[in-house]
Amino acid sequence: MQTGSKLHDDRPGVSALGGLGAQARAASGRLLPEIWMQDGAKRVEQALARLLCAEDDGETELMAAMRYATLNGGKRTRTLLCLAAGALADTPAHILDDVGAAIEMMHACTLVHDDLPAMDDDVLRRGLPTVHVKFGEATAILVGDALQAHAFLTLASLDAPGDNRIALVRELAHAVSAEGAAGGQAMDLSLVGKYVELDRIVAMHRMKTGALVRASVRMGALCAIAEDAAHAALYCALDRYSACFGLALQAVDDILDATADTATLGKTPGKDAAAQKPTCASIMGLQSARQFALDLLRDAEEAIAPLGPRAEPLAQMLQRANPYLFKHAPCA
Repeated sequence: MQTGSKLHDDRPGVSALGGLGAQARAASGRLLPEIWMQDGAKRVEQALARLLCAEDDGETELMAAMRYATLNGGKRTRTLLCLAAGALADTPAHILDDVGAAIEMMHACTLVHDDLPAMDDDVLRRGLPTVHVKFGEATAILVGDALQAHAFLTLASLDAPGDNRIALVRELAHAVSAEGAAGGQAMDLSLVGKYVELDRIVAMHRMKTGALVRASVRMGALCAIAEDAAHAALYCALDRYSACFGLALQAVDDILDATADTATLGKTPGKDAAAQKPTCASIMGLQSARQFALDLLRDAEEAIAPLGPRAEPLAQMLQRANPYLFKHAPCA
């Protein structure tokens, strides 16, 4: 793998944040999050539409259902984390777009399977009927399977050196393995109706939600920078950042499930309580869960402080969570 090298794009001005240059910065020189985030989300939508373009054979709705699962909204948080980390490595936009699309395919896979009757049994996702409601349970299972396969096919086909592609495939596979999202989902199901200590909930969230967040951050850097002794400090900072951010995201989600409405959530509110699932909010209470999330976001910001101005996009990602906390959780 290239050690500390950069993968350069032949297209002038095209970089990790889309080649926005002066457009993306205020007169003060500060990067404008509303510009690069909007651009990044748009680019990943375009990449997903391009990568999931095979026509069905006329007898199935599989590809239509795959596109439905991936192209109908979403905050694209994991993709934007990948782009933000990619800025540290000067990774070209055309590589990050496809890596971000692969991450979104895998994220959609976990959501489609999460919503199934045998799992969380939800009928709404991103404000629309869930895939199994619209296309049937069997198709939803196949959608998840196919999206996972297409995610790895996308990474294997990147315009990047072979060692980089292997590292990316390994990272994403680990994130959804028995040590990642799949194991976290199994733990989540096993805890239903039980009283558990907070550390068990934290361990479950680090696997179910946090593992893919961690992978998204690391993959942005792994596109161009090897994880070796020379870059140990970088990956240590990124891992601490993503561990704190991923857990904070889940704590925010727990708070929203207990306090927000369907329009805000895009899915059925109150599902955790109805299913007797222990969460950060139910164990700690809303005020403490809010402070827990705020502390995690602060710790994440401290983790990347040594990385300097180039980590500004990662810091801006933390700021996206604050409005949800102040609106939907009571102040102490």
